[in-house]
Amino acid sequence: MRRFVADRARRAVSASLRAAARPAAPSTAPALPRPPLPSAAAMAAALARAMSTSAAIAPPVSLDTINPKVLEFKYAVRGEIVTHAQNLENELQKHPESLPFDEILYCNIGNPQSLGQHPVTFFREVLSLCDHPALLDKSETHALYSSDAIERAWQILDKIPGRATGAYSHSQGIKGLRDEIAAGIAARDGFHASGDNIFLTDGASPAVHMMMQLLIRSEKDGILCPLPQYPLYSASITLHGGSFVPYFLDEETGWGLEVEELKKQVDEARSKGITVRALVVINPGNPTGQVLAEENQKKIVEFCKNEGLVLLADEVYQENIYVEDKQFHSFKKIARSMGYTDDDLPLVSFQSVSKGYYGECGKRGGYMEVTGFSADVREQIYKVASVNLCSNIGGQILSSLVMNPPKAGDESYESFMVEKDGILSSLARRAKALEEAFNSLEGITCNKAEGAMYLFPRLHLPQKAIGAAQAAGASPDAYYALRLLQATGIVVVPGSGFGQAPGTYHFRCTILPQEDKIPAIISRFKEFHEKFMDEYREESLASNECREEPSASNESREEASVSNESREEASASTESLEEASASTESREEASASTEKRGD
Repeated sequence: MRRFVADRARRAVSASLRAAARPAAPSTAPALPRPPLPSAAAMAAALARAMSTSAAIAPPVSLDTINPKVLEFKYAVRGEIVTHAQNLENELQKHPESLPFDEILYCNIGNPQSLGQHPVTFFREVLSLCDHPALLDKSETHALYSSDAIERAWQILDKIPGRATGAYSHSQGIKGLRDEIAAGIAARDGFHASGDNIFLTDGASPAVHMMMQLLIRSEKDGILCPLPQYPLYSASITLHGGSFVPYFLDEETGWGLEVEELKKQVDEARSKGITVRALVVINPGNPTGQVLAEENQKKIVEFCKNEGLVLLADEVYQENIYVEDKQFHSFKKIARSMGYTDDDLPLVSFQSVSKGYYGECGKRGGYMEVTGFSADVREQIYKVASVNLCSNIGGQILSSLVMNPPKAGDESYESFMVEKDGILSSLARRAKALEEAFNSLEGITCNKAEGAMYLFPRLHLPQKAIGAAQAAGASPDAYYALRLLQATGIVVVPGSGFGQAPGTYHFRCTILPQEDKIPAIISRFKEFHEKFMDEYREESLASNECREEPSASNESREEASVSNESREEASASTESLEEASASTESREEASASTEKRGD
């Protein structure tokens, strides 16, 4: 590039010199003395000026020239707090004694195997045999693998054209695997399912993006989403140019979803000229962990039918239920039990292999079941899917296994159930231990985790702490999360990254660290929190006053702004967080300061 600029500059200078040396046209005017040819120094100076001008041209790609929607959206789950944690982790590797903790504990994201959860044996046996079919012909394989894993691998390979797991598949996914998934859905719900309605994807996220691409035509199209919400939804709506229409979950009733709130927000959006296209429901909830009651789901289905909305059902945590009085019901099952058919309600259900008891996040497997759309619209969905050619074959295989695991009588069944029940019961114990720990602390209240993989405690912070956060240019929950990280190495996500009622502050914490580490996490957290509250305690404040702070009223939540701008202001993307991770030197100073404060 530099040579090109220099050559262009030389040509420009040469052209200028030739023009200066060219004989002048005849004229009757008195001849003027011809200027002398430029010296070598003058030529060099002209060349330098030309190169300098070329170099000053703005780069073809900058923050001013990229898609503004990319700048606009936020994804707090892997935001500035996590970036700073990764920097601290690097520092620990180089200087193990430099920080007041010996490891970073990532409680920010639902990534089970990264925190020590083991893969399910049956699933991995089948995957390995499918990826290396030559093993099936070896006699020693029968001593290493269960007989039903071997049989299942043969069955799956027979469904794959050419038994080639490294080849592209149909853009919806391998037909035989889609049929297996449909059979699993039918067995779960008690209603017919068709493999033709299944679109296999690389996890649930691409399926969500596909539906946003399909539904959003302009900023006048809105998608109704919960607050708090998983930021995939706000991000994808922003990227595809739509409007985020929030509805608030009621923290006082265990993060309840009230149809009256849905109706109010739809009417308000329509009064602003927004066409509400769809309702997103996350069940079990992320980040809030609630499980919807069957009667509540029926009201939601009825609402979508009456309002002409597509129901987008995020059901990726359907296996993660931790309370005896609740169970998972798919929205498709609810709709069919109410007598509604494909002609009555467009419904898209999302599932993933990343969650549940399987936790295979890195395998990137998932699907959406699409019902209630006309044939011509389904053709367009297929066209969108075909742009990506197909999802990865390993993820497709794993999705079929998750929906069709070993059954009673299979050789692997007993060991499979031991693994499954062991994981889920341990998650329930971890959720309860963390919930009780949070609720035992001054200034924190936490609803029960009925399902999913998270707790979403509320912080009742002293005004002095809120003022310190504002002075640092951070939202109060982001300020708290950063201080927690610097003092303990525990990584959580500020509630502002998920959306929350105005005047309230939260953080999301996973329940995924291994069970033997939970006591240490609780101890670290408790020590930090007590010192933090003491540091910012008002002298005239009673020790329990923070816990008695009144909840934000429904009226204040209703007055909350629904604009993207207000959500961005609430995000943890602040100057103070950027400064916190600017350099190794500044991190060491921050660490020293933390030790001095005794945080």
